[in-house]
Amino acid sequence: MSATRDRQPAPDRARKRAIRALAAELGVAYSVAARLLTARAQAPAPAPAPAPAVSVVPTRPSFPIGTDEHRAWMFAAREHRTFNSRVSDTRLATKLPLGRAAHLTTRFPPLRATAGIGPLYHGEGRETALAMLYAVLEHESPNLLPPADELAWAAELGEEAAVDISLAALDRAARHLLDHDRWRLWVRVEAAITAGEATPDRRIRDAAITLGRELRSTSLRSSLDGARHILDALLVEPHGAHPPGTRVRVGDRPGTVVGVEWDRTGPPAGYQVRLDDDPDTRQVPLNGLTADSAPEPARTH
Repeated sequence: MSATRDRQPAPDRARKRAIRALAAELGVAYSVAARLLTARAQAPAPAPAPAPAVSVVPTRPSFPIGTDEHRAWMFAAREHRTFNSRVSDTRLATKLPLGRAAHLTTRFPPLRATAGIGPLYHGEGRETALAMLYAVLEHESPNLLPPADELAWAAELGEEAAVDISLAALDRAARHLLDHDRWRLWVRVEAAITAGEATPDRRIRDAAITLGRELRSTSLRSSLDGARHILDALLVEPHGAHPPGTRVRVGDRPGTVVGVEWDRTGPPAGYQVRLDDDPDTRQVPLNGLTADSAPEPARTH
């Protein structure tokens, strides 16, 4: 009884998580990040900024763009969002399963210009595929969902990192679903949708009806790799690791990261790399590669 009474309110826990995330992102002390976050919350929304020109280079180098100018422009546009736009995005990112999937699909757009390995983060149905993963987890593992008030508080900060921390366990579990047998995955998706369509919870029921319609009318198998790339890129960010599409070297041989391997907890366990001179994908440990500072070779058609 005393443990329940002494437990911190969910908004306090969410605020501390958000402060830790901001401190890690900016490389400052916890107390400094706390003051910045408080000032941000009290500051009025800034005036809308003009849309960036296509030539603007994104300021987040952890997201590879290769020679894909459209992807570069999309990242640049996100960097110039107003506070109100960021809050709108983080609110969407907390709406499971459909809103989270839509947010991540926009946040990690397709990478079309790669070094001869084909597009990454692609597939017309990747948003639906992501939503189905989250629907499975809502059905099978509702304990992974954070308290609603904690998630709502994090959304109002307008900081993607705060929402990502609240949903970290769920996002990693969604990624692990893609490591299992794909045929069994579809069975689990159908079970989750069937259960959702019969639930009295209108939010879950409406999402299940939407996903059921998509499942019956669209082939999503070709979009699962794109969904995996998106989740890999989301999960590597707090660890400063390499997302799919990053140009690397294994020894003196150049290649491209095409996937990330994960344990149940902790940083990436390794990478899946496609070398320029080898069509096969190989598993490489974390210390087995280095980032390639050389420009990406021109794409061959």
